[in-house]
Amino acid sequence: MKKVAIGGGQGFWGDSNDAAIHLMRQGEIQYLGCDYLAELTLSIMARQKIKNPAAGYARDFIGLMREAGADARRRGIRVITNAGGMNITGAVEALAAEMKAQGQTGYKIGYVLGDELSAEIPALRAAGVEFKNIDDVGEFDEIKDKIFNANVYYGHEAIVDCLEQGADTVICGRAADSAMFLAPFVHEFGWAADDWDNLARGIMAGHLLECGGQGSGGNFDYGWREVPDMDDLGFPIAEITPQTFEITKADHCGGLICEQSCKEQFLYEVHDPANYLTPDVNVDISHATLTGVGENRVRVGGVKGKPRPDTLKLSIGYHAGYKVVGMLSFAWPDAYEKAQYAADILMKKMRRKGLKAEDIHISYIGLNSLHLGVANMSEEMTRNINEVVLRIAIRTKEKEEAAKLIPEIAPLQLNGPPGASFFGGRAHVQEVIGLWPTLIPRDALKLTTHILEVK
Repeated sequence: MKKVAIGGGQGFWGDSNDAAIHLMRQGEIQYLGCDYLAELTLSIMARQKIKNPAAGYARDFIGLMREAGADARRRGIRVITNAGGMNITGAVEALAAEMKAQGQTGYKIGYVLGDELSAEIPALRAAGVEFKNIDDVGEFDEIKDKIFNANVYYGHEAIVDCLEQGADTVICGRAADSAMFLAPFVHEFGWAADDWDNLARGIMAGHLLECGGQGSGGNFDYGWREVPDMDDLGFPIAEITPQTFEITKADHCGGLICEQSCKEQFLYEVHDPANYLTPDVNVDISHATLTGVGENRVRVGGVKGKPRPDTLKLSIGYHAGYKVVGMLSFAWPDAYEKAQYAADILMKKMRRKGLKAEDIHISYIGLNSLHLGVANMSEEMTRNINEVVLRIAIRTKEKEEAAKLIPEIAPLQLNGPPGASFFGGRAHVQEVIGLWPTLIPRDALKLTTHILEVK
C-alpha cells in the first residue's frame, strides 16, 4: 500500500533549524514542509525590501539548505516552503547560488509568483471589489494610501504544478500554511479537485504539521512536564495512505506525539470545527477522531470536506502610525505602588506636553501584562509582590508625538519613587504595521509557476 510521509520543518520565521535538519538526515519522509509566514511577517519583509531590494525573504531557509540541502537531495526528500515572502525571486537566486556552491548541478527550484496584489488594488476596486474588513473595523479609504503589501492566501494547485515539473524545492510567497503539505499528497495520490474528503485529510495533515514543534510536545498545555528531551525536540510527521492518516515523529529525538498533544494542535485557530475554511476545501472536523495507536503515533479519522469557498483571503499590511514602548522595573517593598506612581508621573508630564495619542496602554509585567482584566490584583498580591516592571506604550499618528515620551522615562531612575531601574534600554520610535484582512473573488488571483535548474 502506498504511503506518503511529510515532515513539518518550521513553525515560524525565526524557529530553530535543528528539527528540520534531523528530519532531512534521519526522518523517514519523502517531503518536508517549512512554514515561515504569519499575518504580519510579510509586512515586515516588505519594509526590509524597501530598504534593501535584495532582502524581503526568510534567509534562515538558505541557512537550512546550506546545512542539510545536500542530505535531503541524496535521500530524495523534496522541500516546500513559503520562505520566499516578499522577494521570491531573491530567495530562489540565493538558493540556486547555494546549491551551485555545493556542486548540486541539475537541482530544480520551482517557484510561484503572483500572490502580491497591491498594484492591482485600484483595478479591483474599479471592478467592484470593496475590500471590506473581515472584522468590520474601519473604512478601506482610510488605509488605501498607506499600504505596504497585499498578499493572497492561495491553495495547493500551483505547488503541485511545480512538483509535476520535477522541482526538488518549491519556494512560495503567501501559500496557505496547510496547502504546502496538501500539495504533495495531491501530487502523489492524484486526488481530484473535488475530492473534498481527501483534500480535507491533506489539509488537516498540514494543520497538524504547520506549527512545527507545537505539534509534537512544544507549547503543550496539557502535560508539558511529560515531554521527553524538550532540548532536542523533534517535529511531527504525517503519514497518509489511501485508507489511513497518522501523525508520528522521527526516531532519536525528543518530543511527544499523543492524543492530547495532537488535539491541542488539531483545534488551534479553528473557529468553527464544522466549517474550517481554507483556499482548498471547507473542512469539517466536528466528528473527527484522534486515537493513539502506538508509541508516538496517533491515528486521525472522521475528517470530512465540503466545497471550497468562492473567495480568497487577502492580508493587507498598512502604516498605522508610530509607537513607543518604555519599561521601568521596581523591587519590593511596595513595588506595585511605586510603579503606579511612576506611571502617574509620566501621564502628568504627557498632559503638560499636550500628547496626542491614538492609544495609551499601561500594564505591569509580573501582575497583569498577560492576563489584563482577569489578573489577580488583590491587595495581598499587589502588596507583597517581589518585583514588577512598569510597561507603558503609546501609539500616535505622528512620529513627533510618539517621541514625546522617550526623554521622560530614564530620568525616573533618580527623579521618581525609589528603586527604579531602567529596563530594556532607551525607548525609540517604531513604525506600527496594521493588518487589514479582507476577501476577494477567487478569479482575481493569477499565479504563475516557474522552474530554475542549477547549472
